[in-house]
Amino acid sequence: MPLAYAPAAELADRLIAERIVTRIWDRDISVWKAAEGSADAKSIRTRLGWLDVDKTMAVEVARTMALAEQVTLEKIDAVYLLGMGGSSLCAEVMRSVLGVAAHHPDLFVLDTTDERTIAGAAARMNPARSLFLVSSKSGGTVEVASLERFFWSRVAHALGAQAGRHFVAITDPGTALHSLAQSKQYRDIFVNPADIGGRFSALSLFGLVPCALIGSDSTSLLSAGSTMAQGCRQENHANAGLELGAFIGAAALGGRDKLTVVLPPSLASLGLWIEQLVAESTGKHGKGTLPVVDESLGRPSDYQSDRAFVAIATDRDRPDDDRLGAIEAAGHPVLRLSTRVDGLGAEFFRWEFATAVAGAVLGINPFDEPNVAEAKEKTKALLGAYAASGRLPEPAPAASSHTIHAYTSAGGGDSPRAIVRAALSSIAPRDYVAFLSYLPASAEVEARIAAIRQGIRAKYRAASTLGVGPRYLHSTGQYHKGGPNSAVAFVITQDDDRQTEIPEAGYTFSILKRAQALGDVETLAAHERRVVRLHLAKHAGIADVESLFAEAIG
Repeated sequence: MPLAYAPAAELADRLIAERIVTRIWDRDISVWKAAEGSADAKSIRTRLGWLDVDKTMAVEVARTMALAEQVTLEKIDAVYLLGMGGSSLCAEVMRSVLGVAAHHPDLFVLDTTDERTIAGAAARMNPARSLFLVSSKSGGTVEVASLERFFWSRVAHALGAQAGRHFVAITDPGTALHSLAQSKQYRDIFVNPADIGGRFSALSLFGLVPCALIGSDSTSLLSAGSTMAQGCRQENHANAGLELGAFIGAAALGGRDKLTVVLPPSLASLGLWIEQLVAESTGKHGKGTLPVVDESLGRPSDYQSDRAFVAIATDRDRPDDDRLGAIEAAGHPVLRLSTRVDGLGAEFFRWEFATAVAGAVLGINPFDEPNVAEAKEKTKALLGAYAASGRLPEPAPAASSHTIHAYTSAGGGDSPRAIVRAALSSIAPRDYVAFLSYLPASAEVEARIAAIRQGIRAKYRAASTLGVGPRYLHSTGQYHKGGPNSAVAFVITQDDDRQTEIPEAGYTFSILKRAQALGDVETLAAHERRVVRLHLAKHAGIADVESLFAEAIG
């Protein structure tokens, strides 16, 4: 359908004239301005396998369905997916959107180092009726490796030599996880094509295996993706991926780099997957598009000229058309999409292709994540310091109250309220606020931070996001460090009420999570981002953070 946003329509015309679609399918690396022999050229050439995933995965579907049938017959009632980023988000979306079929095990995604969450999962699991899906493209992600060691020790203690029957690996060929799964005699090992990047892997084994285990038809998931892929071969305006990519790219070039994704209730969880895909793919070299995926729609006057809106309606429900109409009438670009809930595979491919197109428009490589490793290295160094001294090195707080200690790289006063107020006062047009929470994920935390975000939008008209640590390190973390220097980041931490050892690591999950938070604070500061860390006393809670911001906003 023709694009109503004129800059996007003009851009789509230019992309069609330049044969961008054909060149993407032909693996022409010049689409992304990559020079021959460069690191970009190498990474692009080794990450385009998602284009043909419908063909490469067709032979794997029967195997995924066979595993699901075996697991059901054995009365396994819980599958715990140990993953991070692209290896886990698509599974979480499918669990939420498609549900769990009768007589199939429930799916619990563990992409965390939070003590309370991990201890809760360990307490409720029945080892004899649980299956652990260890999912990692690199095979060496610290969170996944730590979770695997923890749950393996629990299952091995309970089941002895039968423990391997309760573990399945999904990874790339030749990884450490591949070798580990072989040595521990995992029940099965699914080896994914190495040329599919993590965030582009929803229609690969990383998505198909959990899809089958919850009783959804992985053939239909793949088929929907295949149909969309065929449509994305068209060098015309009927190409749904080109349309979306041109809209994202034109909006970003026009300064509208806060892509507000408006989803109906049936697709709410899709936002997490879109957020990672778009933010991690485009947020680099000072450029990018920041997806805002969990913000309620406001009035037109709540938004600056840095916003563009994509709204998705389904065959079951749709976003608020009246509000969208008012926002569009006020001059904000709005792209309306439609899909079927049972055609989730089509959305996966549409957004993947659109992200590749947007990368071409912005002149960046959308398939690498150059800044993600920085926080990992900082974390590693902090854990090394802990091993040497028995404590994590932490700076003294810049200011403290009886509930909250504030640390800042930007100055701002002698109390937490003054520091927060100074950080908020620094918000300029086109800036955004990032809440990066290392508190245990809960509905209360999400709701209270949502209230803070609404207050910020009302006063400063600024976009904001919420990232849960350490998950966001593999998602929006790339954008916060590699995108435009327009972030005001608030990192929220608190001492855990328990300490759970990670076998063979020499530290607990609590120490690992704290090191990840501190490492990211250091990395954000090294990139000259405005960052405030708010550390809650043990007796404090998220309500205290909400009160602090209410006072600071005034």
